[in-house]
Amino acid sequence: MEAGGTAVDRYKPRGATRVLRALRSSAHGLAGAFREEAAFRQELAFAVLVIPLGLWLGHGGVERALLIGPVLLILIVELINSAIEATVDRISFERHALAGLAKDIGSAAVFMSFVLLVAVWLLVLVGR
Repeated sequence: MEAGGTAVDRYKPRGATRVLRALRSSAHGLAGAFREEAAFRQELAFAVLVIPLGLWLGHGGVERALLIGPVLLILIVELINSAIEATVDRISFERHALAGLAKDIGSAAVFMSFVLLVAVWLLVLVGR
């Protein structure tokens, strides 16, 4: 938006072109996270082990979805956390309380997604 509140005139693709560009951007993001973020690689390896286990242990579609959903959520939250960290680092490598807080909150979000994983697995598997 410009200062006056009107939209900036620029080409915005629509339809299949937009979808293809979004897919390409997503692929670049996943490749970048895999290449640059050790935590993402570790969580992806964890997912490769745990998702088949969840599919095997789940009785029916709902249980399987409940068991694998939090694993995928961990990957999603890690991608967002990595984006926050990259943005903070792009702005400045200088130590700042707000930059540290942003990174800590992103880390806490990843931790909470692991807590969700444990809680769901316990409720589904122990609650039988």
